[in-house]
Amino acid sequence: MERSDLISGINERELIGHLCSVFSTKKSPAIMEGAGSDDCAVIDISDEDCLVITTDMLHRKTDFPEVMSAWQIGWMAAAVNLSDVASMGATPVGFLSALGITADMELGFAEDIARGMDACASFCDTSVIGGDIDLHDELTITGTALGRVKKEHLLRRTGARPGDLVCVTGNVGSAGAALLALQQGLDASDELLKTLLEPVPRIKEGQMLASTGGVTSMMDTSDGLAMSLYDLADVNGVGFRILEEKLPVDDEVITLVGHEDALELGLYTGGDFELLFTVSPSMLDKVKSVCYLNVVGEVTDDTLISIMKIDGPEVSINRKGYVHMGEFDNL
Repeated sequence: MERSDLISGINERELIGHLCSVFSTKKSPAIMEGAGSDDCAVIDISDEDCLVITTDMLHRKTDFPEVMSAWQIGWMAAAVNLSDVASMGATPVGFLSALGITADMELGFAEDIARGMDACASFCDTSVIGGDIDLHDELTITGTALGRVKKEHLLRRTGARPGDLVCVTGNVGSAGAALLALQQGLDASDELLKTLLEPVPRIKEGQMLASTGGVTSMMDTSDGLAMSLYDLADVNGVGFRILEEKLPVDDEVITLVGHEDALELGLYTGGDFELLFTVSPSMLDKVKSVCYLNVVGEVTDDTLISIMKIDGPEVSINRKGYVHMGEFDNL
């Protein structure tokens, strides 16, 4: 990339990598993991514990569907950050928010955003502990979440090994299907729409999975299953073979759009905020005993990412999914 290149022509992950390369590699001994390498930065705070910190920015036009209430906007702003804390196996210890409000926003709307944030934080057994407010051309919310975890239980994106099993905590493609239903006027249930409008951070699941010692790597699926698999492949130097018959796609999604489109949604749309993780086969029973999960495939010793079709050959999974600098990225 050249300095004269327009940012609009650079995909999000390339830009993050480029900017991270600018930051000094010299770091405090307390920094266990710095910028760009994981869902959260990791700070050493005691002999036994570490602090995880993450931040995310959301905008009215690109991140909040028009039908979202102010309360749901607040919930979402907290959920996207607390989901990253969950992916590290950590317990949340606080949430902060910088709120860019528009001049024509009513006080009640702002109060409802705050109530939504508070509700999500409370659901995750933490609270809103600070932030900032400023005027902005568009509603913009930057959230920062902090969590605490014992070093022995800290989960990272790195650690997946060939032969490990690939698992997710819940369904894939539900939020994508809900968004499609809103865009095309399809008749979706309130339950399905809530997967998009009120995503649930898997905080308890993350902590329980970390406690087993059987999870070898983990991240959330907010950018979609396919993109998350590629992220894990990049840092671990491995591949993945996913089984179509094992993908947990909700029956309503299949009824709504048909089997093939449901598969596309399951692979390539984000917003589900489930946990994607790898498990040592010998530890699967122990991991299953603490958390509901779906085994969807295995880690391979090459760098291919593929899916075994039910009624067809093994095919490649594309590097495609939701990105914050545009609706979808297809590399």
